[in-house]
Amino acid sequence: MSTVAAPEHPWLLPATLRGRPEPARRAPRRSVRDWIVDTHCFLFAVGFLVLAFGDWQEGTESFVLRSPFDPALMAVDVATAVPACLALWLRRRWPIGVALALMPLGLFSACGAIALLISIFTVAVHRPLLPAALITAWHVVAGAFYCYLRPDPDLSYWGNVALTTVLITTVLAWGMFVRARRQLVLSLRDRAERAEAEQQLRISQARHLERTRIAREMHDVLAHRISLLSLHAGALEFRPDAPPAEVAQAAGVIRASAHQALQDLREVIGVLREEPGDRPDRPQPTLAELPALIEECREAGMRISEQITVTAASTVPESVGRTAYRIVQEGLTNARKHAVGAAVTLTVSGAPDDGLTVEIGNRNPLGKPPAPEIPGTGTGLIGLAERVSLIGGTLDHGRGAGDDFTLSAWLPWPA
Repeated sequence: MSTVAAPEHPWLLPATLRGRPEPARRAPRRSVRDWIVDTHCFLFAVGFLVLAFGDWQEGTESFVLRSPFDPALMAVDVATAVPACLALWLRRRWPIGVALALMPLGLFSACGAIALLISIFTVAVHRPLLPAALITAWHVVAGAFYCYLRPDPDLSYWGNVALTTVLITTVLAWGMFVRARRQLVLSLRDRAERAEAEQQLRISQARHLERTRIAREMHDVLAHRISLLSLHAGALEFRPDAPPAEVAQAAGVIRASAHQALQDLREVIGVLREEPGDRPDRPQPTLAELPALIEECREAGMRISEQITVTAASTVPESVGRTAYRIVQEGLTNARKHAVGAAVTLTVSGAPDDGLTVEIGNRNPLGKPPAPEIPGTGTGLIGLAERVSLIGGTLDHGRGAGDDFTLSAWLPWPA
């Protein structure tokens, strides 16, 4: 799963995305973009200070300095505006602290006006609405006092107050817009990263399910091969005086079965080690392979009486045919394990719309089995029930009249 990188400005995220309380934030290292922005803000504030000081020295009015001021007040203005401009370098780390420190300048400072507006903008961008609104309200009140202390010769007092209020609130609104936009971008980025992580998780789960499906298919095949191998080995054990031709034939079948079982086991291990897409899936058996399965079991010594009456067998859905094959395979394997030497009856019938019926029965063997019972995991019938339920069928098994064991299944077969 991919890891989600920390955002460049974590204080912009809502509390649910930050995962920690608001006071515990820590400012990140200033990026190249931050250095460029901070440098421009500092130079803009210093440039305004220089223009205002130059107008005062010349005694002229401009858009910077609207009227001549008292020399003592102007000296205090310049003396306080210089550290205000320098304080802008600290605005990212302590936006509220810098804004609070510069609040008294709003009462009288003309040279530090840009620094004051930048501090308001910084608080609006990096902090919630409440502290930004309180600081802005103070500057609106301070602006009214400033308009009284330094009146504009071209505007009335209330006109000057209204203009100052509009300017300050515009800076606040601009900062809130930037903050909202950044929060939206970070939220969309977080959603994209979460969606990518969830997609990777879904892919991993799909791969796991595919591996499990293939391994389950191979388990059924492997159990069938090993049961055949055990049956032939048991025949050799109890017929040591058999003719050499029969011994050679049985040994050949054992060798072939062992080789095939080893090949199947190798494929199972490969499925568990590799990705499902690394190799093509082996063809899965269907209803057409039932005669070959029955003949293989007969060669192993099983007595099987089959009756296969399927109408339009070529139209059987692949999933239904594959499930029917696995039911027959599991039924014959169980009969070979638990009812050695007993006759087995197999019935497969069905038609479109009527469904496909599979029934396997064997009598309980009399007496003690000639060889130790082949061990099993006990999960074969559980796996079959799951297969059948996935395609909407039913599966029943158990002992009936005459102590016969019957395995029957009905599988849907739409027309």
